[in-house]
This record gives sequence, C-alpha cells and structure tokens, in this order.
Amino acid sequence: MTASDSNSGTTSGTTANNEVNENQLYIRKMIDTTISIGIVFILISGCYLIMHPFILPVIWAIVIAVGLFPAFLKLKTWLGNSEKLSATTIVLLSLSLIIAPAIMMSSSIVDSVQYISTGLEQESLAVPPPSEKVKEWPVIGEQTYQFWLSASENLEAVLKQFAPEIKSFSSGLLSALAGIGGGILQFIFSIFIAAAFMLNADKCNSALVKTATRIMGSRGPSTIEMSGKTILSVAQGVLGVALIQAILAGIGLVIAGIPGAGLWALIVLLAAVMQLPVLIILGPIAAYGFTVMGTLPASVFLIWCVVVSISDAILKPMFLGRGVDVPMLVILLGAIGGMLAAGIIGLFIGAIVLAISYQLFVAWIDQAETQEA
Repeated sequence: MTASDSNSGTTSGTTANNEVNENQLYIRKMIDTTISIGIVFILISGCYLIMHPFILPVIWAIVIAVGLFPAFLKLKTWLGNSEKLSATTIVLLSLSLIIAPAIMMSSSIVDSVQYISTGLEQESLAVPPPSEKVKEWPVIGEQTYQFWLSASENLEAVLKQFAPEIKSFSSGLLSALAGIGGGILQFIFSIFIAAAFMLNADKCNSALVKTATRIMGSRGPSTIEMSGKTILSVAQGVLGVALIQAILAGIGLVIAGIPGAGLWALIVLLAAVMQLPVLIILGPIAAYGFTVMGTLPASVFLIWCVVVSISDAILKPMFLGRGVDVPMLVILLGAIGGMLAAGIIGLFIGAIVLAISYQLFVAWIDQAETQEA
C-alpha cells in the first residue's frame, strides 16, 4: 500500500464520519424541534380548554369596550378626569338597560302563565268572540275568524285538538327563555370585563398593536385601527338602528294603546338586531288594531308600522361604514353573513374579517399594479 492510498482511505473515513455526525445532528435537531412543537401545542391546547368558557364573553367585552369608549372619554371629561367613576357610571347604566327590560319581560311572562294556569284550573279562562272585521283581513281573514270563533265557543276542545303542537311550542319556548337568561348573565359578565378594558385602554391597545405588527408587519397598526372603526360602524349601523326602530315602534304601540307595548318593543329590538324585517312583528299587531280601534286610527297605526319597518333602509346607509375606508356593502355583507354563521356576535366578527380581507385584497392588487409599472 502506497502513501497516497493511505491518505485516500483516511480522507474517505473522515468524510464518512462527518456524514454520520451531520445525520445524527440533523436527527437530534428534528427530535428537539418536534418536542418543542409538541410542548407548544400542549400549552396552546391547555390554554384554549381553560379559556374556552371566557372566549365569547371576552369577545363581547371587546365589542362593548370599543363601542362605548367614546362615551367613556366624554364621561371622564365631565366627571373631573376620573376614569374609575366614568367606568362605574357606564357599568351601572348598561346594567340598568339590561336588567330592567329583563325583569319586565320575566314578570310579564310569569303573570301570563299564572293567569292561564289559574283560568284552566278554574275553567274561567275565556276567549272573547272575534269581531266581524277579522273576516276582512286579506288572505288569512276567514281562517282566522273561524279559528278564533271556535276558541271562543269551546276553548278546551281547541286546546285538546292542538295539544301536541302546544306541548312542542311550550318546550321550545322554555328552552329559548333559558337561553335568553344565560345570554343575559353572560352579557352582564362582559360589561364588567369591558369596564376593565376601558380602564386599561392604552395598555390593551399597545398589546394589540404589538401582536398585529408581529403577525402582519407594518400593516398591523392600521389593521387594529380599522377593526376598532368597524366595530363602531356596526354598532351604530346595526345596533343603533335597531334601537331607533324599537323606540319608534314602542312610541306607536303606547299611543295606539296596544297591551304589553314594552314587551313588543323589546321583541322588535331583537328582530331588528337579527336583521329580520320588523313588519313580521308589527304587521299582526297592526291587524289586531283594526279589531279594537276605528278605521282611521288603525290605518294611521298601520302606516306608522310600515314606516318603522322600512326606516332601516334609510338609516343604515347613514351609519354603516361611516369612518371606515371600506365600502358600506362589504361591512353589511360581513355583518349579515357573520350573524348567520355565528349568531349576534358574528355581526362584528364577520364585518371585521371581511373588512380586513377586503383591504388585504386591495393592497395585493395595488402591489401587483406597482410591480408591473
């Protein structure tokens, strides 16, 4: 064996050893990375499981805090720059707006149930006979009159005839009331969290901006600003318009002397928030008005109901999308689509997601045009 052969063998052995060491190092790094990713995944999963009950209340709290922050700043100025007093005032006012209608609604429901149950037990429950004017109702007049007349003549027989439907409706109503009660408690919890967010607005905004910048780079701060404006826009354009419609409907119901005007106004508010035409609530009430009022006042009340129902078509363009560099149609589609997908909170989430997506799409198009130029 020559010296050159010996050197060649040594070089080959060294190369093989280096390859083995590199493979071992690569495998070690892969194992370390896999373990690290696994630990991070376990931590994230654990955090999600722990925080899952609070996710929806926190999202609502963010929406409430952003929506009420302008009012918080004004109150702070009026109350001698006292942030705690301003936050306390907002909490108390918000709670009163939620608890008072809830008490009225629950009291009305309890009284109605007690009245019906007592009447059934004592066989004193009676339905007054329908007016002849009911027959004049378009499409459903004759059928409604016959059903109403049967109930007034023999209520027990009518109840037995529709017992399965009544039982199914009652169970569904109880389930819905339980859900509403849970939602009210959750909303109250969100109000207190929102107060904490408003008291720490600068810290919260700084944390959000840093997070968005870490994820989206230079677009992070503008995205956070646009998200806040979108929440305000939806709050004004959807919730604000719904509140205006409910107030207008309530005024008309009170003047017309409709029983349970406050409860009906609350139902109108819920229907308007869910983007349902409020005429489906006010229409039957207006029809009822023709049976208990004269033709002229009943007609005026019907016109008022129609005006209230179509007022959202005028008011929404005035409020929705205001202050946001995104077309109103994008905000509206995001709000309605989000609500259909995720309930009431989807109004805000859907609008924000679609607004951000729209801006990213526009930026991508502009960037492509710049590169071509």
